[in-house]
Amino acid sequence: MKGLIPSGTEVPILALDEVDSTNAEARRRAEAGETGPLWITAARQTQGRGRRGRRWETPRGNLAATLLSVLDKPPAEAAGVSFVAALAIADLARAFVPPELVWLKWPNDVLLGKDKLSGVLIETGLLPDGRAWLALGMGINLMTAPTNVERPASSLAAHLRPGIMSPPTPEAALHHLAGSLSDWGERWISEGFAPIATAWSGNALGLSGPCAVRLPAETLQGTAEGLYADGALRLRLADGSLRRITAGDVFLP
Repeated sequence: MKGLIPSGTEVPILALDEVDSTNAEARRRAEAGETGPLWITAARQTQGRGRRGRRWETPRGNLAATLLSVLDKPPAEAAGVSFVAALAIADLARAFVPPELVWLKWPNDVLLGKDKLSGVLIETGLLPDGRAWLALGMGINLMTAPTNVERPASSLAAHLRPGIMSPPTPEAALHHLAGSLSDWGERWISEGFAPIATAWSGNALGLSGPCAVRLPAETLQGTAEGLYADGALRLRLADGSLRRITAGDVFLP
């Protein structure tokens, strides 16, 4: 397979009215031997999850979708998928809101201004033949944004460009997202992570300046100094040492 989605291939869509989690459904299918590519969507999730086990709300009108596929990269490089997903979601957002509102934040947040628009959850596992399956889950606030969250959130509906009367339906949003994801994914597979990092960094907030990074066991204060070659965050601490951050929550001043 070339890319996350085979070029020119119509990927089937399993459209569910309700499910616990589209990623959980993808895992069940992968563990039963299904390899995809397959889109799994749900009008409503009852146990939607974000990173680090956080709850992700998906009321009707928003998009909850997971792409199940085989990863044509070593599992150690799977983190690059999150940057690919962020670029694709940003493309979708710019089609409906003023482009200058759309920003990216490490590792895979897409923001409208400084409010969170979307979430990405990546899960992988091994198939019996030794290849890795990939579940790329994306939740995007099309119509509404949650209010009982740690960080302010927003939706496409709240920032539509003049002349656009409504945000896309989940079906239309998925169509747009899939096309962009196919393009960026093919570039990642064929050219490596460098062009993805360049495109992502060109519209990112907080890659050079003070920030706090919350890890499972500690919170670090320091100065972001860009990305390592694999997408990890370079964090300069007050004592001058560098920390390589591969996962965590970044808070900007």
